[in-house]
Amino acid sequence: MQLMRRRSIEATIAASDEPQRQLKRTLGAGDLMVLGISVVIGAGIFSKAAQVSATQTGPSVVVSFVIAGIVCALAALCYAEFASYMPVAGSAYTFSYASMGELLAWIIGWDLILEMFFAASVVAKAWGLYFDNFLHVFGLGGVDSDGVPSGIHNTVQLGGVSFDWGTAILIAVLATLLAAGTKLSTRVTGVLTAVKVAIVLLIIVVGFAFFSASNLSPFVPSPESFGESTTHGTTMTQTLFSWMAGAELSVGGVMGILAGAGTVFFAFIGFDVVATAAEETKNPRRNVPRGILGGLAICTGLYIAVSIALSGMATPQQLRDATPDGGASATIITAFQLQPNAPAWATQVITVGILVGLTTVVMVLMLGLTRIVFAMSRDGLLPRGMSKTSEKRGTPVMIQVGTAVLLVIVTCFFSVDVLGNMVNIGTLSAFVLVSFGIPILRRRQLKAGGGEAKADHFKVPWSPALPIISGVLCLWLMLQLDVETWLRFLVWLALGFAIYFGYSYRSSQLGKNPDQLAADYREALQTAVGVDDDTPRRDRD
Repeated sequence: MQLMRRRSIEATIAASDEPQRQLKRTLGAGDLMVLGISVVIGAGIFSKAAQVSATQTGPSVVVSFVIAGIVCALAALCYAEFASYMPVAGSAYTFSYASMGELLAWIIGWDLILEMFFAASVVAKAWGLYFDNFLHVFGLGGVDSDGVPSGIHNTVQLGGVSFDWGTAILIAVLATLLAAGTKLSTRVTGVLTAVKVAIVLLIIVVGFAFFSASNLSPFVPSPESFGESTTHGTTMTQTLFSWMAGAELSVGGVMGILAGAGTVFFAFIGFDVVATAAEETKNPRRNVPRGILGGLAICTGLYIAVSIALSGMATPQQLRDATPDGGASATIITAFQLQPNAPAWATQVITVGILVGLTTVVMVLMLGLTRIVFAMSRDGLLPRGMSKTSEKRGTPVMIQVGTAVLLVIVTCFFSVDVLGNMVNIGTLSAFVLVSFGIPILRRRQLKAGGGEAKADHFKVPWSPALPIISGVLCLWLMLQLDVETWLRFLVWLALGFAIYFGYSYRSSQLGKNPDQLAADYREALQTAVGVDDDTPRRDRD
């Protein structure tokens, strides 16, 4: 079996111009930066800093954010090189197909589906919870004196089954916007992103008004200071690294900071979605790197500022005492509620910011999910009929509708809160392969002749050292995830292998036409567009 068969880079780029299976190029660097900020800045900026500070790191949560940000930045450099060299849909899946072969490409595509589908589900579920909080804060919903829900609520009972009607409407509206065109949905996302960034900046300014340097001491608390309930747990809740090392839970101290980096990594989830939009970007060799790196830099700066403000407002012990679950549900709102002189409108503003932030996150994750499925179906690894695009809008409407229906079923009827770390491990596994794929791509360029002389695309500096460091650091963060997450991940991979060997291997376009595929695509391109092999890709755009 030819498990490592690879699609040529030439054929990969030519495939994006196949009639009825191509996406319109409408996005610029600013649009991509908005996509990156809109998907990264979500509930995580309001909740992860408080949760991790209260249960794992204390004030040193800022170091955890810095570590996670550095790892993401290194991976972002690798994504930027791949996306600028091969500006097509599919992100890490497409990059791996061209550099490491079909089997690894399938694995990474399957992992990306895991990342984006469950991330969209988790965030959409959180949107429903914050929607209830929004209704309560503004006096439209809540509970009466007997604890009975009153007013408007996101969840209703349908024949004994709970259904999140508000979340279902959200997903339907976002799917409609995305099907109507990427440029339109990006404009809507841009407006919402501007609103939530303004709210985040306001929260930082107000938060620093209640800043007390004494709350930062000790900056790195000892494990014992977190109490018995947070320093001990079952084997399944240990990080894989601590389990292999025979240690207890990674709480407090340096190990707590490292474990915290693995946890807050969820707050960075989604910046790689920008790479999935490369095929819809004008001048992608310039705009994709700017969009990825610029958006990530802004998000990391905001996260650090929020975590510093939070740490100065409340100690880890205060956050644990203020929540019924020992800090696991702590948010930035908790820190404001601990301030006797905090403005009454702070909670309302934060609630609006969270709701708006979650809306854009769900939208961009849905965009990334459909583009991954689109790329895999165009290659034949998933049913190829799904990859047809609308002639008028240039979007994969069939995939958009199908994923929206699945999201509604999973999100609105089931609890998905426990799947947050599944998103982390799926993302990190993609980062690992993309990072290690850069040196492989460089070797292929050299073998092809003249590859290193090609200077019209972004390149990771200090390669292969930097990409290898990126891959190793991503592996390290994967080891900071709990054993239970690893077991679920292995089950997901087993299901993926079953689908690949049962369907995808035989249906692959590359497997059916290994020799003629690139030539057929080039011939179709020349006939449809009137260009030849010497026409630069950016000129065809």
